[in-house]
Amino acid sequence: MTQDYSDLRAAVTKLCAKYPGEYWRALDRDMAYPTEFVNDLTKSGWLAVLIPEEFGGAGLPLSAAAAVLEEVQAQGCNGAACHAQMYTMGTLLRHGSQAQKETYLPKIASGELRLQAFGVTEPSSGTDTGALKTTAKIDGDDFVINGQKIWTSRAEHSDLMLLLARTTPLHDGMKKTHGLSVILVDMRTAVGNGLTLRPIRTMMNHATTEVFFDNLRVPRENLIGEEGKGFRYILSGMNAERILIAAECIGDAKWFTKKSVDYANDRKVFDRPIGQNQGVQFPIAKAFANMRAAELMVAEALRLFEAGENPGAEANMAKMLAADASFEAANACVQTHGGFGFAEEYDVERKFRETRLYQVAPISTNLILSYLAEHVLGLPRSY
Repeated sequence: MTQDYSDLRAAVTKLCAKYPGEYWRALDRDMAYPTEFVNDLTKSGWLAVLIPEEFGGAGLPLSAAAAVLEEVQAQGCNGAACHAQMYTMGTLLRHGSQAQKETYLPKIASGELRLQAFGVTEPSSGTDTGALKTTAKIDGDDFVINGQKIWTSRAEHSDLMLLLARTTPLHDGMKKTHGLSVILVDMRTAVGNGLTLRPIRTMMNHATTEVFFDNLRVPRENLIGEEGKGFRYILSGMNAERILIAAECIGDAKWFTKKSVDYANDRKVFDRPIGQNQGVQFPIAKAFANMRAAELMVAEALRLFEAGENPGAEANMAKMLAADASFEAANACVQTHGGFGFAEEYDVERKFRETRLYQVAPISTNLILSYLAEHVLGLPRSY
């Protein structure tokens, strides 16, 4: 059974109280990054909960990180501005050299460096990671990188990027997920020297970009782990990513449900609170029940992860069920508020847009269903 982390949650709640809806609405209008919020989370140590104590972090398990992100969302804030630091951390922690850990982890823990960018997806390959075309060729003591990534979020606000690139060309008979390597890119020196960022305006304030590599030189010593085994390294972190995103969705669902209940109790039409009507009650109650069920799956995925087992199915189901629950709660919240659900000042429409993302990213619902069909139920591979 994972811990409740009530003290941790209370502290995160107190921090989030400094960043009310007005703060997020102002950022949303300008598509601006929540620098003050991220800096505050960093200074308070919440983004370093997974970093071992020897490197300046808290050395806590994944359930602590999940509690932090759930609480951020439940308070109406948006952890998407910084959550990648938690789930990209695993690649460096598990597969980085001792020298790399000593060089980067203390600075990430203190906030001197941000590890927020994760360069995997490409325009032509999407979720078919093995088909990526970005290459990293050895030239002396450097990798020379060429290619393109898309949906690389927070790249403009990160110092470091974990990049997945092909270091061994594909040939007949070779499994396409082989020959991929993870390279740590120092973006402070790379931008303007072979690395170009192009912001993409999206439906929500998500600070995402397209990234172009044109003969970018990166020292070979920045290779994480063994050359050619990068796909396996990335996969090993995906369960953590799914679980943490699921925790965020649980937080969103709790925020929407509280917002719905409060409004349904306060809003009076025909001389009675609208929450007295079953047509208003039932969608809120149904969304709450589905959130609680998803929350239990998140807890089970965390239990397996922290026991050192492979929670692939549970992590995927947790992410899918939690994303469905948050979007159901979001729909119920909009419907409960009626026209006011579309008004900026209530924050419902902003959070609605933000939680809608998790039906699609970081993995779409359809691909989760395909995974379960093939790997859990034993049905033929569909793609």
